[in-house]
Amino acid sequence: MALRRGLYGPQALAFLPAVALSAFWLGGEPFLLITALGLPLLYFASGGFSGTSESSDALYGQVDIVNTIAANAMANDALDRAKSANLSTACILVDVDGLEEIALRAGETTAETLRDLTLTRLRNTLRRDDRAVRISDNRFMALLAPSLRLDLEALLQLSTRLQTSLEEPASVDNSMRYLSASIGFCGSPRLKPGAGGEQLIESAQVALSEAITNGPSAIRAWSDNMRAAHSAQKSLQSEVDKALDNGQIQPWFQPQVCTSTGSISGVEALARWIHPERGIVPPAQFLRCLEESGKMDRLNEVILQHSMTALRSWDQAGLDIPRVSVNFSEVELRDPRLSERIQWEMDRFGLTPHRLGIEVLETVIAGAPEGIVARNIVELGRLGCHIDLDDFGTGHASIAALRRFKVHRLKIDRSFVTRIDRDEDQHRMLAAILGMADRLGLETLAEGVESLGEHALLSQLGCDHVQGFGIARPMPTDQIVDWAREYAEKIAEAQIMGRKSG
Repeated sequence: MALRRGLYGPQALAFLPAVALSAFWLGGEPFLLITALGLPLLYFASGGFSGTSESSDALYGQVDIVNTIAANAMANDALDRAKSANLSTACILVDVDGLEEIALRAGETTAETLRDLTLTRLRNTLRRDDRAVRISDNRFMALLAPSLRLDLEALLQLSTRLQTSLEEPASVDNSMRYLSASIGFCGSPRLKPGAGGEQLIESAQVALSEAITNGPSAIRAWSDNMRAAHSAQKSLQSEVDKALDNGQIQPWFQPQVCTSTGSISGVEALARWIHPERGIVPPAQFLRCLEESGKMDRLNEVILQHSMTALRSWDQAGLDIPRVSVNFSEVELRDPRLSERIQWEMDRFGLTPHRLGIEVLETVIAGAPEGIVARNIVELGRLGCHIDLDDFGTGHASIAALRRFKVHRLKIDRSFVTRIDRDEDQHRMLAAILGMADRLGLETLAEGVESLGEHALLSQLGCDHVQGFGIARPMPTDQIVDWAREYAEKIAEAQIMGRKSG
């Protein structure tokens, strides 16, 4: 193969003048003409020109979208060219967030226009010999031409330039569109000897997955430590389905209390995986596995059923826990039969819908002005479920959206709660949020309350409910019973002491 490239590659044409000159000295003008015309014809007949064009165009130049096989071939070619020149190459993967929502709201034609624009911007930012293609609806790949300096700093700078270019607002169909780009990259010097194009792309994909997890708009470089973490993640991925079926994944419950009465106003169901060998698996790890495997709807079913069972058991134990709140992701909210399924579950457990709180991220409401997600949220509210807007302050939901979706309560993100008893700016910001909620007639719950000072100040500012480690950590169903009884005794003692002191 190497000999064939040497004979028929484009570099063979470099020897044409020397060969022609030799022919002139040996045989005069006739030999010169034969050589000058014959060698290119021979080269063409042997497939030299067509082979070069096929290698360049089929892999890179004339294609915008490639499948996995073609992408691996491109990466192999990039590695071969870099190795033959004793230089380096790199693979940069870009995941563009926001295209799916635009496709749903504005149509596939608009989304495709933005995909084309993204690829154009990517190519315009890269060097002339670098190659960029699209490998899925939201993902793009760049392979860098052989270079002398492709260390971590250089690749990070290039990735930052690419991200800046791709995130520039774009005017499409008389509307400004805003996208965010997460980037993962791997340089060939970081690969093990003998690694091929598939390994180069896979390493960049691992880095991209890490970036998406830490996003939006994160950039990550592949490393050996990341490889170990990815291996552990793949191991969890293979076990998570069984964990859902055999009861290893269940909800733990974190109490929420009323600031005016001190009584328990509800609990939030938080998924926990109790692994028989690993112990408690961090939610961020297994939730990511479930998202990647498309099992978030199955998780929601498991959490909902366990939550209803727990609520009924607490009723039988004589506890007064008004409501359990369950997180619903956008995936679950796209189920066209969601409200029907919720009604069936409530009837099955003999509970009324007002005992269930539906927690929806503010980003979901802000990005779902219409469609099945919006209809489901409205229908669940009509059913009698309480709608909680989670992580309020992070997703830019409008006041009109709060009204339209019949939101009952704002869950104020912990970033607004931390240090409010010591930071005047935090204090003013939170006071403004609480004032707005009061004028809109919405209840409020502050998350992440960790100290008595924060708890006391939130009460003074008029926050209706609080939740956090300062009140109680998440706990299994059976522990809620003991905790609730001990908590009720403390509240009763405090009330007696208050009356005596008064």
